[in-house]
Amino acid sequence: MFSKIFRVFKQTAIPPEYHANFRHLYFDIAGFGILSGSVINFLNIYATRLGATGLQIGLIGAMAAMVNLFLAIPAGRWLSKRNTSRAIFRTSVYYRIGFLFFIFLPQIFSEPQQINAIIVITFLMAIPLTPLGVGFNALFAESVPDRYRAHVAGTRNVVLAVTYILASLVSGFILQNTPFPIGYQIVFGIGAFGAALSSYHLYFVRPIQDETPAAQTNPEPDTDKKASIPRKLSSALRTDVLFTPFNKVLLALLAFHLTHNLTVPVYPLYNVRILNLNDNNLGISQALYYMTMLISSTQFRRMVGRFGHKKVTGFGVIGMSLYPLLLAFTTELWQFYAIALIGGFTWAWTNGAYANYLLERIPPADRPSHLAWYTIILNIAILVGSLSGSAIADQIGLVSALIAFGILRVFAGFYILKWG
Repeated sequence: MFSKIFRVFKQTAIPPEYHANFRHLYFDIAGFGILSGSVINFLNIYATRLGATGLQIGLIGAMAAMVNLFLAIPAGRWLSKRNTSRAIFRTSVYYRIGFLFFIFLPQIFSEPQQINAIIVITFLMAIPLTPLGVGFNALFAESVPDRYRAHVAGTRNVVLAVTYILASLVSGFILQNTPFPIGYQIVFGIGAFGAALSSYHLYFVRPIQDETPAAQTNPEPDTDKKASIPRKLSSALRTDVLFTPFNKVLLALLAFHLTHNLTVPVYPLYNVRILNLNDNNLGISQALYYMTMLISSTQFRRMVGRFGHKKVTGFGVIGMSLYPLLLAFTTELWQFYAIALIGGFTWAWTNGAYANYLLERIPPADRPSHLAWYTIILNIAILVGSLSGSAIADQIGLVSALIAFGILRVFAGFYILKWG
């Protein structure tokens, strides 16, 4: 197993001129893995332990989407006048500075005030996150040739899994053995370091020109593989995109992201208030989740080569329904850990495939307008899912909500497979 994992990192078949970009993209996701396994992983849990309601948990997730919906088009215009790689680096720095403020919340505010402060900070962080979110997929497309995207995406999954596992285990151990809230302040500090590491390596990612046709892995490839990759985002958000076959892709990804985000405010409430899990249990669970994600990532390229990105995405979304469905019937800690093992497999397939599935269906010479519409769809799903998930759970209960959201994921997966 370990030989397969390490083989993912080999670049012997990759031209040397691409090595630097790929290496910095791997370090970028390593920093993000540290950030995710610490701050992002435990921020909602921290808010829950402070006494946050389901609506407040939903607002923490919804702030970024709310801002993005209003600023996506201006962000596209702003990016169109700048070098993509430089703009992405700067916005990543402005966004990730916000993680430093979480460290000092207990010294400044009372517990109820901290919940409101977290919501406000996430709102302010969402302003630079908007151009970062709009532009990163374009930067990835500009810096990684088509034929190596599955390789790079799979390797980034591996790196993300390793760093996330380590950060989750270390964070859980710290939280279990350090008084509240000092343990969370240490964990937030670890996350701030990961954020800085990620932004540092984004600085060195450069657009490239690659005109070699990619090996086809999907029955509906781009029609203009030899077109030059644009270096700047277009400022235009064209409505004609909605009257092309790409509208089916947008609806498919709307279904995926909506069913994914409906569970965001429900998980921390269920884990803390129903299952009564401690922070160490949650850290171990996330480590197991990403361990199986790591193992599954070693087979990602083989699966994509056989089925294509669309089918891998669709089956992955169907598989993701198992997590909320099984969690609803969980009563023992070992069951919670077993579900995490299953969830890691399905998320590795979905996370690795859906962005490439998206890019395959965008004309290379017209990525900016298509990605702008995708960004709007994504943020609608996050906003609606984060807020309605908690509202639905309040009405029908946490257990019933998990079951309902799991069933919706099954329908979303079938939609992608048939109409996506």
